[in-house]
Amino acid sequence: MSEYIEHDPTGVSVGIVEKRFFGFADPPHEMCLESGARLGPVTIAYETYGTLNPKKSNAVLILHALSGDSHVAGYYSEDDPKPGWWDIMVGPEKGIDTNRYFVICCNILGSCMGSTGPSSTNPKTDRPYGPDFPMVTIGDMVKAQKAVIDHLGISRLLSVMGGSIGGMQVLEWCLRYPEMVISAVPLASTTRHSALAIAFNEVARQAIMADPNWNNGEYYPGPRPDLGLAVARMIGHITYLSDESMRHKFGRRLQDKGDFSFNFDADFQVESYLRYQGRKFVERFDANSFLYITKASDYFDLAIQHDSGSVVKAFSKAKAKFLVVSFTSDWLYPTYQSRAMVQAMKKNGLDVSFCEIEAEWGHDAFLLPNDRLDGLVKGFLERVHDEIQ
Repeated sequence: MSEYIEHDPTGVSVGIVEKRFFGFADPPHEMCLESGARLGPVTIAYETYGTLNPKKSNAVLILHALSGDSHVAGYYSEDDPKPGWWDIMVGPEKGIDTNRYFVICCNILGSCMGSTGPSSTNPKTDRPYGPDFPMVTIGDMVKAQKAVIDHLGISRLLSVMGGSIGGMQVLEWCLRYPEMVISAVPLASTTRHSALAIAFNEVARQAIMADPNWNNGEYYPGPRPDLGLAVARMIGHITYLSDESMRHKFGRRLQDKGDFSFNFDADFQVESYLRYQGRKFVERFDANSFLYITKASDYFDLAIQHDSGSVVKAFSKAKAKFLVVSFTSDWLYPTYQSRAMVQAMKKNGLDVSFCEIEAEWGHDAFLLPNDRLDGLVKGFLERVHDEIQ
């Protein structure tokens, strides 16, 4: 996921927000992971917006992508220069209206943005976990999120929604806890990674592990593998865009030069842009978290995870109403994957709506302003909300 930050032109915002933390799984009651390992204690960072109604029937859970966090909307202070990563969608009278819904967003297990991950302190050693952190799955992430929802006293979610890896979590929620999910909105997502997606993730991981500073994941006392992580981010960032968007934004324009340098400087604007994205990313993200989260996304396979043998059988567990959205220029999770998902849902008689949105910005289109997406999400939520009242 890219770091698109769009200020809402109306200036309407949820305002100042606070990151909260929920801890659970204290020994000897550690969290059992799908790998068979046990993890505890566990902390999950989360934020909430809006007000939970007396019936507790208006909760919407938003699930973030690879490098996202719990800060989906609003600002941390009056002078905070950037709003949350989906501030264009979440807020008063926006697509996800916080005047009407109680919105929750949790930072995923394995991340480095407040939740327990490889950079967290291992209570057994008083040092960062590093490579001793157990492998986690999308299912483990969802299991940890459910602990937060239970803590908030919410027994049913009006909707769960998210894009990319967040969309995988949406699907996992629907099959793991079908009685809790009334509706679901997976955006630009898939039931399993293609060979192409796995290949890009592996090249990115190898870039990190080839950095001498990675030191088999034991880099916390010393220099970090910033170069490897920056290259990994550059690789990933390319997959989030599209040929059309890169042609429109950069073409073959030179970067502040009248001619080629005839060396390995960043001659082209696109080169300079990717290097900037890499440098910016290492300031806020942990290399080991990148490794763990990409591997979790590669492991995700809805049919295998739910012992069904097929996606159609897997969706027989679901009870939610679905709105599935894809984007025409998304070549990382192309529309045929969403169509296959929709077909499997319909074969189970589920209430499902599908829309492929014309957008030139690639996989990251769900993060950018789009009136069509706003209208779809807003209308879908209102319909579901009105039906249960």
